[in-house]
Amino acid sequence: MPRVRELEVFRVVLPYGRRVESLLVKLTDHGGMTGWGELVDPPEAPLEPAKRLVGMDWEHPDSVPTGHGAVDMACWDLWTRMRGVPLAHALGGSRTSLVATVRLGPDVSPDSLVSRVNQVVCGGYTHVTLDIRPGWDVEPVRAVRQAFPALTLAVDGGGAYASETQLVALDAYGVEVIERPFDVADVRAHASLQDQVAAAVAVEVHSTAALDDYLTLRAARALRLRPAAFSSLSDARRAHDRVRAAGWDIVCAGGRGTGLARAAAVAVASLPGCTLPCDVTQPPRHAQIVTPAVGATGGVVAVPYTQPGLGHDIDESRVRRLAKESIRV
Repeated sequence: MPRVRELEVFRVVLPYGRRVESLLVKLTDHGGMTGWGELVDPPEAPLEPAKRLVGMDWEHPDSVPTGHGAVDMACWDLWTRMRGVPLAHALGGSRTSLVATVRLGPDVSPDSLVSRVNQVVCGGYTHVTLDIRPGWDVEPVRAVRQAFPALTLAVDGGGAYASETQLVALDAYGVEVIERPFDVADVRAHASLQDQVAAAVAVEVHSTAALDDYLTLRAARALRLRPAAFSSLSDARRAHDRVRAAGWDIVCAGGRGTGLARAAAVAVASLPGCTLPCDVTQPPRHAQIVTPAVGATGGVVAVPYTQPGLGHDIDESRVRRLAKESIRV
């Protein structure tokens, strides 16, 4: 039975691209075993409930009412390490490897984008996700499709669209999934788009309750599942179970961060309903604090099935160097 002796929280800033901030949580039990969790771009979530975890006996992560995703992830990591089982197995996953998508943002021209796509295809990727925005959508997708007729394509609108017109036009180019086209609150816009396109419309929500209207209105056919955005890994698994029962596809995502959140995303992506290529390839491996780094090799991501917990070692000295503040209870 775990009993946490010490709780440490680190707020770190990652030195790549736009300076991403992560909240890292380390739990240490009385036997010296540790578990880690991460929340990327964290809100000011209260840690007072998590502090009560120190000295508490608990049987299972679901019995710990932290209400904090990073603490919940750390509980799962600690609990599975103590039992010597991989997190993927504990959550119900069965895959040992995952097909990965690679995400490519807007470029200076469609021709330049085609060159980048060629590079990743030569690197072994069979699936590409293009970030689109109003004014950068139909032309780049057309150019990529003409250059790579057999490549599986998805697009991600990042919630930037207010009109369906350009998105409907993408259907002519064999796009498999249209992720996050509109603001997540506009369920009816998603439903209208899904009625007009053969591609699966994918929505990203951060709780099982937020799925209700989408399922009722059949407003999508895919879920972009980002486990670290849920209050608990069990809640993320429940979202998986609900949409799988409805016949939806799932793309599991865990980009950015230090590698911890991505390691949890890989574990969740091994669940049977995660039928679409996972999105865990960005940012670069050198920005991570975990060994081995989480990412794809030849378009494939390995699921740690022989190591317990998240399946990665933590470079704690680097965590402390990156931390702009920390607390210990």
